[in-house]
Amino acid sequence: MAPTADVSVVFAVVYEIAVIAFGCRHGPMWTGAMEKFKRKVFYLGGFDPRGVRFYHQLYREQAEKYARLSGEQVEVSARRSGPASSACWTVANHSAGVETDYEFLRWEDLVGKVWIRNPLALAWRSIATYTAHARHMQFLRMRKLRPGPVITILYPPLLAVLIPLALALFPALLLSLLLPVWIAALVGIGVSALFSGRLLNKLIVPWLLRFMYYNHSVAARGPGAEMDARLDQFAARIAEEMDGPYDEVVFASHSNGTIYAMSVLRRLFALRGGAPLPDRFIVLTLGQVVPVIALRKDARWYHEDLKALDDKAFRLIDFSAPADGAAYHGVHPVRLVSDHCVARVDLLSPRFHVFYDPENYNSGWSNKYEAHFDYLRVGDRLSPVDYVSLTAGRRTIDEALAQFRAIA
Repeated sequence: MAPTADVSVVFAVVYEIAVIAFGCRHGPMWTGAMEKFKRKVFYLGGFDPRGVRFYHQLYREQAEKYARLSGEQVEVSARRSGPASSACWTVANHSAGVETDYEFLRWEDLVGKVWIRNPLALAWRSIATYTAHARHMQFLRMRKLRPGPVITILYPPLLAVLIPLALALFPALLLSLLLPVWIAALVGIGVSALFSGRLLNKLIVPWLLRFMYYNHSVAARGPGAEMDARLDQFAARIAEEMDGPYDEVVFASHSNGTIYAMSVLRRLFALRGGAPLPDRFIVLTLGQVVPVIALRKDARWYHEDLKALDDKAFRLIDFSAPADGAAYHGVHPVRLVSDHCVARVDLLSPRFHVFYDPENYNSGWSNKYEAHFDYLRVGDRLSPVDYVSLTAGRRTIDEALAQFRAIA
């Protein structure tokens, strides 16, 4: 008589065969057969004053899209206040037997304090920013890593000068053929004042200038007392939950959050007192921008944070798209300051073009800002490594990577 098979294993195999054969998931079979898979996600976002309300709604919308494409029943709870400057919600994938405890690590209040609203103040501080960049930024090294971000850094001040100047000069020159020069000049200035702001906003120039000024300040002077305290809180929260009753613990970060994720990781190792991180703990970076600080020669505090990680064992997976001019695809964050790193690191492209229809793929010049948020979205076809799949799906991240690599 053959040995009795584990029922959950049998159903798991049948389930995966059904997914491959029919392209949809059968909720009742999975839920009844499998033990619940529990995941903890910590999310550290970028330099964005919109905060938790925006990101909770974005996650809910993308979970609904994921549910339509997968046939799974996914429910995102209302957000609630969490401990230590965080907000929490629960993601229940009833079809796959997955429960995710999602914790949003908040710092949008600190972003709001440094968000420059006055255009003249922004212009003045941008002069200081790019003067410091000229002195301290390793642009040649950055260009060797990825030329796209160099353009992203340099075009905002150029456009901030050229667009208002062009909008003032062209109508003034034309009208000077018919009107006195001083009247033509006043009209040109008025046209520039009326339209240049709209055009610059469309090209996300003000946002990039704020981003660059903030990171210039952080590189030169450190995060500041409030942000340092917040990073301490984030590390303490992760340390508290890391050994909890979870099958997987994911520390995800996006954009500017990937810079601070490295500092949180250093604090996390210090809190653990040399104890190894559990195998189920994953550091996930999306659209990483670590070189923005790491390649500043005066950012010695940050170089120390990165250098402290070169002998630490951890699992890091980065998804940064080559087409994303704000991100650094294929750049190993620790190796920016050290030739030695024992961490297990995967540097991958999310290959958005494979999972989006051409008309929806955010590759246009005016959509660069939106493209930087595609890491948090679901495409026209499900990817094993889109954000909702990684945080609400049944597969572990390593299992999802294996499936992603198998896609031609």
